[in-house]
Amino acid sequence: MKNKTLQRIYKMLKPQMKAIFIVSFLAIIINIGEVIKPYLIKIVIDDYLSQNLWQKGIMTIGILGSIYIGIVVLGNILDFIVTTTTSMMGENVIYSLRNKLYKYIEHANIPFHDKTPSGTLFVRITSDVEDITNFFKDVITSFIKDIFMILALAIMILSLDYRLGIICFSLVPLVVITSIIINKVAARIQEISKRAKTKLNIFLAESIYGVKLIKIFNRQREKEKECSELCNDFYKSRIPTSFTEALLIAIMLIIENLGVSLIIWSSINHLFGINLEVGVIYIFITYLKQIFEPIQRIVENLETIQEAFVSVNKIYDILEHKEYLEDFESGIELEKIEGKIEFKNVWFAYEGENWVLKYVSFTIEPGQSIALVGRTGSGKTTIINLINRFYEIQKGEILLDGINIKNINLRFLRKNIGIILQDPFIFAKSIKQNIELNENLSEEAIMETIRLSSVEEFINSLPNGIDEIAYERGSSFSAGQKQLLAFARIFAHNPSIFILDEATANIDTKTEELIQTSIDKISKEKTSIFIAHRLSTIVNVDKIIVLSNGEIIEQGNHNTLMKNSDGYYHKLYNAYYTNLAG
Repeated sequence: MKNKTLQRIYKMLKPQMKAIFIVSFLAIIINIGEVIKPYLIKIVIDDYLSQNLWQKGIMTIGILGSIYIGIVVLGNILDFIVTTTTSMMGENVIYSLRNKLYKYIEHANIPFHDKTPSGTLFVRITSDVEDITNFFKDVITSFIKDIFMILALAIMILSLDYRLGIICFSLVPLVVITSIIINKVAARIQEISKRAKTKLNIFLAESIYGVKLIKIFNRQREKEKECSELCNDFYKSRIPTSFTEALLIAIMLIIENLGVSLIIWSSINHLFGINLEVGVIYIFITYLKQIFEPIQRIVENLETIQEAFVSVNKIYDILEHKEYLEDFESGIELEKIEGKIEFKNVWFAYEGENWVLKYVSFTIEPGQSIALVGRTGSGKTTIINLINRFYEIQKGEILLDGINIKNINLRFLRKNIGIILQDPFIFAKSIKQNIELNENLSEEAIMETIRLSSVEEFINSLPNGIDEIAYERGSSFSAGQKQLLAFARIFAHNPSIFILDEATANIDTKTEELIQTSIDKISKEKTSIFIAHRLSTIVNVDKIIVLSNGEIIEQGNHNTLMKNSDGYYHKLYNAYYTNLAG
């Protein structure tokens, strides 16, 4: 067990130390009661039944029985309090951990998400957190009680007859050595099982998310086969775990019964001068069985402990990497964004020196509209990503209104940049909530937004209008309808800079004309950036920037670029219309 793991466990437990202290105190009281109960029976056997007495002084069997029942009732009440308190403590830890993990995922930068599959994050925030939940609910509750119980019973056994106690405890090294050996093997097996479980969960998450694509390419059989193989791998990884767990329990039972046999054999043969009364023999056997119960419980929980420790490490391996977190607190918040964007000799690579952008320099004046044109992979989307600071550039500067965007508050920056993607994401919430995004906009603002985005006819056709709940990822709407909702969303938030990535690709010509009118109206005083594959949609922008292999090769408006018959844009535009005609 690594110190780092223990430190992480302690970090989770530290806020709950008060609850742990209360649980520990109550556990001591419960254990005292568990120790007293067999001793009362021993008194009844040796002091009353063996002497054919029902009363001795003022103490009777009835009074002893009442004390026994009282201890049972009190013990159950306290046990209920311990179990409830520990369960709530566990829920508090899990609540805090899950929220920390989600907050980290939300605040982590795009490079983190590029390298970490969404299925892996899904497993961390669900399955791994559940493993830790089981640890707190199944282990912590019993562990504290069990430790105290073992100590209390050991003291009682030695005080009754240290000679017989020593004989019984001679089995303890065997228990400890066996547990350590099997536990080490179980830890390795558990890591393998955990990896197999993670692979299976990632596969399931991705398959459910991509079920449409699977159907489109008719890959159900192949995916079923892959699922079967992963399930089989997980099943095989669980067999050794089950074997080691069963082996430990079996060994514990053998050692326990060996201890009982030693007590009986020693008493019958008066070994080392041992000559015990019947009640004492009874209490020895009872205490020995009681001491093996918590030991056996601890052994049975080893698998849960191993799973939890593996999960804790996987979760904290994410949480402790602060370098991926974006800083939303520091930086300048401007009174007003004019919208001037400057790229000054920008170089960027996603990995190493595989440059995606090289020597990129251009200026967009406030209120100006530009279009980024180029073949797939030329760097158009990368430029948009850099303006939003989804990635940090390696060389050069990007300025907004003369200020390096690295010095501008990130939350403020992104709030003032509105992007409409070709395939917008729709949450499984109402139309209104998808437009507002929890900003509580006024009814008038929402209705104006709906009018500007030409989505009114679509919303009125829905059974519940603006309160209609969308299916997951907006699957109940067409691509064009989702696009209209994206326009409504962006108009509602009224950013200072508009970025449209082929945003009208899924909208019919008539609706596109209405949308374009709204865009022209709203963006008159706003900077607008268009990524377009349909070149007919960008002929009226103020400037067209032509990219090839990450470099700017041409700049100018449509008429200027078309005058250069040997230019890249001229050839691209003519090829576009040739394809349309063909």
